[in-house]
Amino acid sequence: MAGKDGKQIVLVTGPSGAGRTTAIHALEDSGFEVIDNLPLSLIPAVIDAPSDGRPLALGTDIRNRDFSVAQLIEVIDRLTGDPAVHSQLLYLDCAATDLVRRFSETRRKHPVRPDESPLSGIEHELQILQPIKARADVLIDTSKLSPHDLKSEVRQWFAKDTEKLMTVSVQSFSYKRGLPRSVDMMFDCRFLQNPHWQPDLRPLFGTDAPVQDFVASDPNYGAFLDRVFDLVTLVLPQHMAEGRSHVSIAFGCTGGRHRSVALAEALFQKLSSVGDWHLSVRHRELERSAPTGR
Repeated sequence: MAGKDGKQIVLVTGPSGAGRTTAIHALEDSGFEVIDNLPLSLIPAVIDAPSDGRPLALGTDIRNRDFSVAQLIEVIDRLTGDPAVHSQLLYLDCAATDLVRRFSETRRKHPVRPDESPLSGIEHELQILQPIKARADVLIDTSKLSPHDLKSEVRQWFAKDTEKLMTVSVQSFSYKRGLPRSVDMMFDCRFLQNPHWQPDLRPLFGTDAPVQDFVASDPNYGAFLDRVFDLVTLVLPQHMAEGRSHVSIAFGCTGGRHRSVALAEALFQKLSSVGDWHLSVRHRELERSAPTGR
């Protein structure tokens, strides 16, 4: 393993059910290039491959087809001995009782001993992994941690000062075309006066000043926008504290061309002046080649 690119490498492992996938996602949100379930035999090739400059996180555990404690220790030793590589072993530990509870909640069989009780497989795996646990540079006990708590813990250990800020996306949509997926907060604008019924405004969009002025002239507009802004700025810092990397806010109206677009643009502008987050705005119906409806 030459380590020619001077990469920062984090190996992530631990017993099944301890939270490796959650930790891997947290590292990815923190700017790491992530490769999960990587066979140990392929790690040298990955290390020597050209890099895009990002640190690298490699997830592996006992479920990998070529996993062995001896081989993983050999990988750790080779990384530790390479002066051009800064490597760390992140070991996610968990009490057997909590692992049993997690397997019971998901009704999964334990991968080590699928034909026996989860406790039997858990105890056997914990015993096998003791030499790896002893080599850990960072050990996180996830027994009492929620997924959000674990993500926050990982970020505290590995996030850089230049880590990406949480992304806040504001979008508009048409109720006639269905609700957007994966939206965290959704607001209905259909109670506001509708530019569709103004012949001179109908062909325009909510990105156009005449439409925005018309929507803003509704007596309820100001109070609605202010309350949405107050709510959003109240909860966004809490989402950041929970380790969220992305929050989506959507405004809907009948056709997704006028009122919802105007509100999305207005909230985007207000959020641009406050908070430490990356902002984006999109209009689902305007992105379609031939939007219809109002």
